[in-house]
Amino acid sequence: MQGGGELIERYVNGDFVKISERVSRKLQITEIAKKYEGKPVMLENLDDSRGVLNLWASRERIYRELRMTREQFLTNYESSLTESTALKEGEKLFKERTDMGDVPVCWNYPGDAGYYITSGIFVAERNGKRNLSIHRVFVESEKGGYVRLVPRDLLRIYKDAVSHGEELKVSIVIGSPLEYLLAAATSVPFERDESMVGASLYRKSKGKDMLFSKSKFGLMVPAESDYVINAVLTEKTKEEGPFKDVTGTYDIQEGQPQILFDSVETVRNPIYHALVPATMEHFNLMGLPREPTIFKEVRKEGVDARDVRLSEGGASWLHAIVKIRKSSEDDFSKTVEASFRGHKSLKRVIVVDEDIDIYDDRDVEWALATRFQADRGIIIKRERGSSLDPSSGEDNTTSKMGMDATMPIGGGRKFVRGAT
Repeated sequence: MQGGGELIERYVNGDFVKISERVSRKLQITEIAKKYEGKPVMLENLDDSRGVLNLWASRERIYRELRMTREQFLTNYESSLTESTALKEGEKLFKERTDMGDVPVCWNYPGDAGYYITSGIFVAERNGKRNLSIHRVFVESEKGGYVRLVPRDLLRIYKDAVSHGEELKVSIVIGSPLEYLLAAATSVPFERDESMVGASLYRKSKGKDMLFSKSKFGLMVPAESDYVINAVLTEKTKEEGPFKDVTGTYDIQEGQPQILFDSVETVRNPIYHALVPATMEHFNLMGLPREPTIFKEVRKEGVDARDVRLSEGGASWLHAIVKIRKSSEDDFSKTVEASFRGHKSLKRVIVVDEDIDIYDDRDVEWALATRFQADRGIIIKRERGSSLDPSSGEDNTTSKMGMDATMPIGGGRKFVRGAT
């Protein structure tokens, strides 16, 4: 460990690891996050601030916070994707004012360009359309830096502003309710407001309304946010990166917008959510919100979907396993097409029967070994995929594959595992 001396560690409530000694924002947090893997870590002195690591690194901890079983999560999230939920205003808790010099932004890996905000939820509004999304921000100085925008809704809103000779005001939330964080990581139709998804899920989880208030820029954000960074995106662009992303590879992108910081609003004694890329927490926050969107699309096709998992081996982004209760030989092709609609960055999907444990990679491989035949159980298509896939071609075009690891209907006892 950097910093010298022994780290003082003790468990808090049998859940958090508490570290009292000073921790450096540069590189040291990554060592700590990986040391404790799935266990959340409270940093009492992150270069004179407070921070938390691995907060949502465990699926079980996420479900516990949501007060839902896995099955309830899928069905509740599916309904929240389309419910209209009015945002309820409450007392504004983030009343302190500071600047970027007091925000403990971290440098995660030696090969990164520098200090990055990695858990920031962007709130933007234009022409009556409000959007939530999560984007990395390279903090070049206390005045500004560059933000990586993927070709989704915020980029569309930003381009519209720039085309009219305007800058785009945003409020960046760090430290929000989990339901809001998950909603910001979800892709919904352009006209849909992700804030409503978060508010709906929060009501199902907590049995009460999530309260919102207005940032300095007049944008609706959760009233209990730890940090709200108000900034503008300008027409100026620059190459951004390198940055080690969820795939564990370094991402460099041309033409990314400049961001200029205006002000920072905080609660008293805030906690900074330091999300370390390519760790279990990153996998969960990337993949978990996409599983219900796949689940929803498969069920829309009339297939009895039982569960969906974006696997860690595929960086919880590129590879999925879908468990179905098969009733027709068409269910495989329907599931594959629906899965690629439900998560457009998906590169491979394996379809399995309900007797397979999709959270056990060995069990999934067993299904492939005993139930899959490449000459008749495969679908290959070529279309736009993920910008995070280094093997994709021009304009992120990639080959996508569906694999049928289900038993044929009426296939007989030879496909069934013997009792132990």
